[in-house]
Amino acid sequence: MDGKEEFLKEFGDFYGYPKAPKSIDEIRSTEFKRLEDTVYLDHAGATLYSELQMEAIFKDLTTTVYGNPHSQSDSSSATSDIVREARRQVLDYCNASQKDYKCIFTSGATAALKLIGENFPWSCKSTFMYTMENHNSVLGLREYALNQGAAAFAVDINEAVDQGGASRSSLTSFKVIQHPVQIRNEAKVLEGELTGDAYNLFAFPSECNFSGMRFSLDLVNNVKQNAEKILEGSPYSKGHWMVLIDAAKGFAAQPPDLSLYPADFVVISFYKLFGYPTGLGALIIRNDAAKLLKKTYFSGGTVAASIADIDFVRRREAVEEQFEDGTISFLSIASIRHGFKIFNTLTTSAMCWHTMSLTKFLKRKLLALRHENGESVCTLYGNCPLKVSRHDCGSIVSFNLKRPDGSWFGHREVEKLASLYGIQLRTGCFCNPGACAKYLGLSHSDLLSNLEAGHVCWDDNDVINGKPTGAVRVSFGYMSTYEDAKKFIDFIRSSFISMPSEFEKRYLLRSKSIPCPTEGFEDRLSSSACHLKSITIYPIKSCAGFIVNSWPLSDTGLQYDREWLLKSLTGEILTQKKVPEMFLIKTFINLNQQILSVESPRCKRKLQIKLDSNSYLPGKEEFYLQSQRYEVQCYENEINQWFSDAVGQPCTLVRCCQSEYCFSLNKNRSMGMCRDVNSKVNFANEAQFLLISEESVSDLNNRLCSKTQKLSCGAPPNVNPMRFRPNLVISGGEPYAEDGWRNLRIGNTYFSSLGGCNRCQMINFYQQTGQVKKTNEPLATLASYRRIKGKILFGILLRYDPGNKARLDTNSWLKVGDEVHPNSE
Repeated sequence: MDGKEEFLKEFGDFYGYPKAPKSIDEIRSTEFKRLEDTVYLDHAGATLYSELQMEAIFKDLTTTVYGNPHSQSDSSSATSDIVREARRQVLDYCNASQKDYKCIFTSGATAALKLIGENFPWSCKSTFMYTMENHNSVLGLREYALNQGAAAFAVDINEAVDQGGASRSSLTSFKVIQHPVQIRNEAKVLEGELTGDAYNLFAFPSECNFSGMRFSLDLVNNVKQNAEKILEGSPYSKGHWMVLIDAAKGFAAQPPDLSLYPADFVVISFYKLFGYPTGLGALIIRNDAAKLLKKTYFSGGTVAASIADIDFVRRREAVEEQFEDGTISFLSIASIRHGFKIFNTLTTSAMCWHTMSLTKFLKRKLLALRHENGESVCTLYGNCPLKVSRHDCGSIVSFNLKRPDGSWFGHREVEKLASLYGIQLRTGCFCNPGACAKYLGLSHSDLLSNLEAGHVCWDDNDVINGKPTGAVRVSFGYMSTYEDAKKFIDFIRSSFISMPSEFEKRYLLRSKSIPCPTEGFEDRLSSSACHLKSITIYPIKSCAGFIVNSWPLSDTGLQYDREWLLKSLTGEILTQKKVPEMFLIKTFINLNQQILSVESPRCKRKLQIKLDSNSYLPGKEEFYLQSQRYEVQCYENEINQWFSDAVGQPCTLVRCCQSEYCFSLNKNRSMGMCRDVNSKVNFANEAQFLLISEESVSDLNNRLCSKTQKLSCGAPPNVNPMRFRPNLVISGGEPYAEDGWRNLRIGNTYFSSLGGCNRCQMINFYQQTGQVKKTNEPLATLASYRRIKGKILFGILLRYDPGNKARLDTNSWLKVGDEVHPNSE
């Protein structure tokens, strides 16, 4: 029995919409053709729109005239009818009576939450209580509460269940663990003076966007009716309790039934429901709750009348009109009915069962993974059971991976490798700091220490002091398939379950050894058949370089190498990662004429810049890059306009005239893992020189050829050494011999190795017929055998080492053909 047969044997009644007009395979082949080469697993971040859905929307918008609904014309009236119908669909979706509830359209779930926070009747007697698993957008309500003198605190909620293990409305009880009370206003009344006339707010997500755990909606009635009981008589339990459900994640497959669980506020986001439209959300609000909100601002559409030169305004009476400032996004609102049509065809129950089957399957497979030494590979977050039940957990699988020795793989390493395999997922804390800290076991001191170490949301600091700072999140949508889950499991197996490669063993051994002293290292340099094959200078960062037979050295490396760069008008440094067209800009420096020549297929004339130019603008500017402060000279408008035309966006050219580091990095840093801070560097990312071996490139090409033949996928890609943007290419010796070099001499010039160069997606860009294209190679292949501690190393970084000399001999030159003498001790 193959894997899918086994899967269908258990989940066949739940997976694939067996009772719907289309099966999951038909849905994917007809409505999501763009996913042919992509495994999309970030539906909690944003689900995908159906192609048929978009065709229906496009047909609707191109055949119907929709006017501004704040008018009485026919087109405006038609729009008002569509908006009214959309409100009804939203309320019907969560079984909310139009008599008791209203639907207010907003620019998103966050805007709906902000609307509540701004207008809630906070007082110094109020309390804001929220679960630890809330999104940052919910935590932001705390600011309004605390600023008005209210108390705020987080809670952990443990749900009791009946003897059969199933949670039921009549049997559910909750154990609430209260975190410290936060009070910002010192004028807060004493606890004994709290009265029952205050309005309090309790917020919880219907589904945690970190772990996928679903909260029991019984919380709504329990908090509204028995707050003092579940808070065990806390003085902060007194008053009128109102309940907010953040349903941005959980609304798609399990919308709250508001006829049974009458929450006061429910916020939703439509792109997480249907994929399109973005920038549209809604606040579902009880009429009684709407009367309590104290709105200050008024705008077009929210007033019945106002007078410009006196203090007079009469607001509209309809709840929606009071809170929808300005013209609503009526074209987006008109589009949501096409999304609801899909949901009504498949049914939310069937979608929930479908994603549940994939979630349970993936969790079981991940938990079963073992390294060769028997150690578990995967740590799952969230205590959702693995039995077949659609009520326990949502469509999220959140986890981290461990090495055989128990150390953590960084979540960013997983994300970067996944992208090479065509797998799209999300990593980090997902804007849910409470759940992140809770599940990862991060204390307040851990979080503050991570912040002081420079860690912020979305950065690459994925493991600090031996602890992960975030997690890997896989989330399924109604169009996800067994094949998506299977490809992801295969990716984890092939990339994270293996014995260390010989390269990894050698590299770890080398990084733990004691660095060789520079004194007398010339005596240790071995004779070698290696020689310098080529020298390349890259005057402008991320633009094409030029090859020379010989070139002078300076105290920053090769003279003029990466001495210029391009900046956007907002100060952002332009690189090929964001502007691939920079690769098409050719450069050349004539040392005799002291001219930098630049040309681009987008510009008719070649640009010539004198190296001792008087075209600098007066004065110097400062900016920071890679923790280094630079003083730069700027150029006149004519030069900047040329480069703006070449890259297709406004930018300016600057030249480095001075640089210095603003701090020192950890002295115990691993080799090859960070920027060289002990020598002067222009705008190079890491070091003065990058050296590549022709033999290493040849071995890589052999692997690429073998991989292509194995997969039977056409002609193998042949990678040129220049794909890696090296300064120095050597020839001779064994492949990857450079990994072990400590020092080397090229001709009469001495260098120290800083370790391997960490490669990124830049090496996947290549030029073909005047166009810049991108594939997954060679980085994907390198990742399979050149990965160490999350880094994919190829080539080595060098710095000039004067040895016993006091300083660099400015008359030193490198020449093609120079012999290379390495020291590997």
